[in-house]
Amino acid sequence: MVPAEAEIIIEGLIDTESLEPEAPFGESHGYVNLQEYNAFMNLTAITRRRNAILTSFISQVTPSESSVIRRVAMEPLFLHHLRAVLGINSVKRVAMHEPLTSLYAVIGVQFARGAVETEIWRALNGASTLHRFAGKWIIAVDEDIDPQNADALFWAMSYRCQPQHDLVIVPRKHPGHGPRGPRDGGETAAVLINATLKGTYAPVALPKREFMERARAIWERLGLPALKPESPWHGYDLGYWPDDLDRQARMAAASEYFALGRETSNQRRSDVAMNTPVERADE
Repeated sequence: MVPAEAEIIIEGLIDTESLEPEAPFGESHGYVNLQEYNAFMNLTAITRRRNAILTSFISQVTPSESSVIRRVAMEPLFLHHLRAVLGINSVKRVAMHEPLTSLYAVIGVQFARGAVETEIWRALNGASTLHRFAGKWIIAVDEDIDPQNADALFWAMSYRCQPQHDLVIVPRKHPGHGPRGPRDGGETAAVLINATLKGTYAPVALPKREFMERARAIWERLGLPALKPESPWHGYDLGYWPDDLDRQARMAAASEYFALGRETSNQRRSDVAMNTPVERADE
């Protein structure tokens, strides 16, 4: 008797007292998993349909079929935990880094701009404890940072984070997925990084969106190869852009260079050091 809809049925007995060495195989973390003692099954019967279909997927160095399947399940699981279970509504998105790291090592948590810092740390701690070995590097970013883009994550970590204030190590993490380190029995830790803006910043140093969209339209009209913009692909405000600087930017865009040069030359002074910010010159 076998299930009517089954393609292949493998029957056997699993020994509950003995283990045997399992052969080495390529793992999703990018290294060969060496021999380990594992459970085995003694086959007693194989039943199949005529022309049976064996459904399988590739699970080795990521990205692979298995990591794509796991990602679809795990990212919503983490997002639900942070938003619905812990009630942190400022969390916008969770992105688990896939290539080579196999989802488990690097997790980006995106927050709405202006999220309360205590909630950011609560979410980082919540993400580090949800899964026994997922989350070695957990990074909080603002909503203008694409957490799926490793370059954007490094950008935020480099310029929106002061490690002495914005980095916390949570010890006693499960050895985890992948080769175990040689110390502490392989035990690891979670590194929580708050790479969100802590105040107002100058704008992103790219042309405004309207200029970039116009340039893209010209590019496409000329029939050049298709563009694949990645964030940030245009400049935008991050809280600090005085009206006077905005006026000067409009002058530069209108090619009013001589008028702008005369204006700045009238502000020359000899009582400040080089590279003194203009807004602090009179402090």
